[in-house]
Formats: sequence, structure tokens, C-alpha cells
Amino acid sequence: MVSKIDKQPIPITEIEQSAFCQTDDELASKTLEEEFDSGVRWQKLPVSYMRTSPEELEKKISYAKNKLGNKIMILGHHYQRDEVIQFADIRGDSFKLSQHAADSPDAEFIIFCGVHFMAETADMLSGRNQKVILPNLTAGCSMADMAHIDDVLDCWDDLTEILGEGSVIPMTYMNSTAAIKSLCGKNGGIVCTSSNASAAFDWAFERGEKILFLPDQHLGRNTAVTKGVTLDEMIVWNPFKPQGGNTIEQINNAKLILWQGHCSVHTRFTTAQIDAARKADSEVSIVVHPECTLDVVESADYVGSTEYIKEIINEADSGTRWGVGTEISLVNRIAAENPDKDVFCLDSVVCPCSTMYRIHPAYVAWVLDGLLEGVVVNQIEVDEETRKFSRIALERMLSIK
Repeated sequence: MVSKIDKQPIPITEIEQSAFCQTDDELASKTLEEEFDSGVRWQKLPVSYMRTSPEELEKKISYAKNKLGNKIMILGHHYQRDEVIQFADIRGDSFKLSQHAADSPDAEFIIFCGVHFMAETADMLSGRNQKVILPNLTAGCSMADMAHIDDVLDCWDDLTEILGEGSVIPMTYMNSTAAIKSLCGKNGGIVCTSSNASAAFDWAFERGEKILFLPDQHLGRNTAVTKGVTLDEMIVWNPFKPQGGNTIEQINNAKLILWQGHCSVHTRFTTAQIDAARKADSEVSIVVHPECTLDVVESADYVGSTEYIKEIINEADSGTRWGVGTEISLVNRIAAENPDKDVFCLDSVVCPCSTMYRIHPAYVAWVLDGLLEGVVVNQIEVDEETRKFSRIALERMLSIK
């Protein structure tokens, strides 16, 4: 992990490299305002920022933050690299950060250092007078992308035709697009987070016999098992097969219909890794995220959201040892903040969340420089109808205990 002190060059991914294509001659002939042109260049990071040293980027960001003051709020997701998270006014998981956006009406600009669906949620929960900015528009979420709205609409039509209106309650994990949240709001459904999925399941089963859970099959399966739903009462919906790859009988008998989606980071953790950690130290405690597979969750000592993982380790006794099944940037940060404990990632070769990692300090400096010039770069705006029904699903979630 690169710390604030260890100023090594920051790796630039191929995606980041391809995000700009201007030559030195072009840059030399352009003013800053032209570089921020919201037409052709709205997503292209000028080459000059990628050639700026880490020290200079820190200076630029610090200067802009000081100059802009209370006009801006920088939100940093737990999975962000340290070079970015150091500038965050608030750190947290996706929902906690969106709540802060909603509770901060004085911030004219909300810079969300996370991924696309998080910025969408912040836009839907924040005021109309506020603008949400995602520094790098290529920062998406592979899980959210596994549930494309056209495929989900096809699934919904199939289920409605087979089962009838009102028999299925759609529920989507926070890690989904605004369009999916809107579908849930429009059809009597709800949004959930990893920390309140259990309560959301109770809410849904009070209103219908079946749940369509999007887009992470593992969070849905793991939660349902704790509610007493058996595995033979669950089916997985493959959007690339007729009827999701299921028979009419299977659909009729299912209590839970799981969308075929997953987190590419959390599905890397295995029971073999847990076994190895316990073999090395029988006193080790294992805590994993509920996006992990069922066998991993059942093998762990503790299961919970990113906020839960942070809290349980922070409050643990000094000298304890923790094997953690979640994103490596968060694990490394928890370890650094708990030097009296031995905290390690279960997967020794796990990579950072690749899409989250696309928020490079150069992008943060770029959007802040834009605001200093009165130009908004990479604003995230959700259309009115999507916003309306998404808020309904989000407000249902907020109403449950």
C-alpha cells in the first residue's frame, strides 16, 4: 500500500491511459477553460494532470479545497486508495456517504470518490440546488453492470406473465443502477444495504410471497438463509436464457429469485483461505462481507458490512488477530489504524476494486480546478422519472428499522 509518506509513482491503468488523447501541442494551445469544455472533452483528463507528480497533485488538491471551502464536500468510499481518501471530508460505505450528501444542504458541490451508482444515489438524495460530481466517469461497478435494465425488464415481464401481478416484490441492493432502483420503486419494491438486508427481507415477505433480488445473488442467498428460506426454495435467474434458465414449476415453487450477479472481489475468498488462517493460528477471528459465497459466510466467525467490519475490529481487544474477507484497500487501512492488532486479508493476492481504483488523485485535482474556474466536470444527473421512483424505493428502505 502506498502511504502519504511513501511517495512512489501512482500506477495508471490502461483505462486511465485511454481516458485522454490530447497531444502536447494541443495542450499548449488551449486555455484551462477550453480543456474543461463540457462538449467534446467532458470525460477526457488532460495529459498535463497525468504528468503531474504526486506531491504537486497533493498541493493542487489542498489549495483548491482551501479556496472552495464549504462550497464543496468530498466523499470517500472505504475502498478508495489512500492517496484519494486522505482528502475526504467524510469516509464510509455507499449508503452512509449518500446520507451525508442528503444531510449537507450547504455544500453546493458533492465530489463522490466512489463509483457511478453511488454518485447516482447521492444525486437522488441530495437537494436540487446541489451538483454531484464523479471524478472519473469510467469508475463503475461490475456487479451493478451485471443487471442491465433491459434484461431486468424482460425478467420482470416474464415473472408477471407466469405468476401474475403483485406476486413478486422486487428488491435491489444499493449496488445497482438508478434504473433498477426506479423499477423497484415503481413496482412496490425496496432498496437494501448489506447492513439492513434482513429487515428489508422481512418488509418484502410481509407484502408478497416471493422476492426478486438484484443484482448480487450471494447477499440475497446469505440473507435468505438466515430468514429460514431453504436452498431448494431459491432459484438463480440467468438473463441470457429463456425464463432465466428455469422451468415454470421451479419459478412457481421459488420463494426467492436471485439475479445472476456477484462481486468480483468478494467471490475470490474461499473456505480454504479460512482453513489456512486457522491452521496458522487457532485463535484468529474471521470476519467477511456478506457478498462472499455462502460457504465462506458460514465458515466465518463474523459477517457484516464494511462499516461493521471496521467497527468490530476497532473495538476488539489489543493483541487479537483478524483474517478479513473484503477489499484490500480497506483491510490495509484498518490494519494501519489498529497497530495493536494483527489484521490481514484472507486472500494474499487479492487486488483492489479495479473500478473504484480508477479515481486517481489526478482526476480529483482536475475536477477541483474546474470548480475554481466555474466549470463543472463530470456531473452526475438522474432524470426526473427515474429519480422519482428511485426515491420511493429508497424512502421505503429508510422507513424500516
